[in-house]
Amino acid sequence: MIKKTSLYNLHKKHNAKLIEFAGYEMPIQYKDGIIQEHKFTRSNCGIFDVSHMGQLFIYGKENLTKDLENIFPIDLKKLNLNQSKYSFLMDENACIHDDLIITKISEGYLIILNAACKEDDLRIIKKKLNNNYDLQLKEDLSLIALQGPRAKDILEKKVEGVSKLKFMNGGNFKFSDINIFITRSGYTGEDGFEISIKNNYVEKFVEEMLSNGSKMIGLGARDTLRMEAGLCLYGNDIDKNTTPIEANLKWAISKNRIDTNYPGSKIIKKQIQSGVEKIRVGIKPENRVIARGNTKIFSNEDKEIGKITSGTFGPSVDHSIAMGYVNNQYSDLNTKLFLEVRGKKIPANVCNLPFYKKNYFKGEINV
Repeated sequence: MIKKTSLYNLHKKHNAKLIEFAGYEMPIQYKDGIIQEHKFTRSNCGIFDVSHMGQLFIYGKENLTKDLENIFPIDLKKLNLNQSKYSFLMDENACIHDDLIITKISEGYLIILNAACKEDDLRIIKKKLNNNYDLQLKEDLSLIALQGPRAKDILEKKVEGVSKLKFMNGGNFKFSDINIFITRSGYTGEDGFEISIKNNYVEKFVEEMLSNGSKMIGLGARDTLRMEAGLCLYGNDIDKNTTPIEANLKWAISKNRIDTNYPGSKIIKKQIQSGVEKIRVGIKPENRVIARGNTKIFSNEDKEIGKITSGTFGPSVDHSIAMGYVNNQYSDLNTKLFLEVRGKKIPANVCNLPFYKKNYFKGEINV
């Protein structure tokens, strides 16, 4: 049975085109269309319903940090209260079961999981923790992302104090006398916030944001925005056949964890030291042809060397863009490639990621 989020009626009211995604009926776009929604988010403030994602709370004090470090390759001891870090749930071969955001909260940890993986993740994490802690995948909470340069001002009008948060930090706030948890984070490359709020208040919250100038944005624009920002989509750019090093995400492995133990640690260490056979790169076709996922990549010598994992037209960069895996020897910047699209070989080049400069808020600059 397909699930619905608590904003389903609001999506219908705003003429959303709904599709099934990860077991939920979700808006792919609204009446303005994907390109206009994308541009509005870059210039103003978009509202994304991401309530299909998992909000896993792990409660516990003693030994919880140490036990979670046996599962995730990050330094949780250095995490401040309400600070968030990007990480992975991996198997013994260092292959990625899911990518996630871990936040330290006063009662333990909050982990945001991908929608299609959340039940599996819960089972794996629970087993690895030997049922020693209270794990709750909460269904009574919605998750809303406000993204764009005006997100700070629009949210601050209704939730005082949020504009002081730094990127990847959060806190407890009040909206209409109810408690909500907000982190300054997102998946678009823009400044923004993710708001965890009780299901029965979420519609009122979104209506307030809309009345202040925000617009509802669908999953279609969410995908083009994250692509321009060079961010991975689980199931496309990373999955159980890729490691964080192959995915060019070595930065997310804490340096002081490289010699410690966690699932896949030996392979991660070996790949960092010796390199990998394939690696994720940014790719720019020389024309406006879009190379979708699974498009074959060829070298200048017509040798098949990899495949595209995500491809689209980037409205903010006004160009076709793609990401994919190539044999490491072809990963240097400006390497000439050819993409096989509808039987034709389209010229392309390896390029820097991201395609569009990220606008995260790191804190006020003191002059």
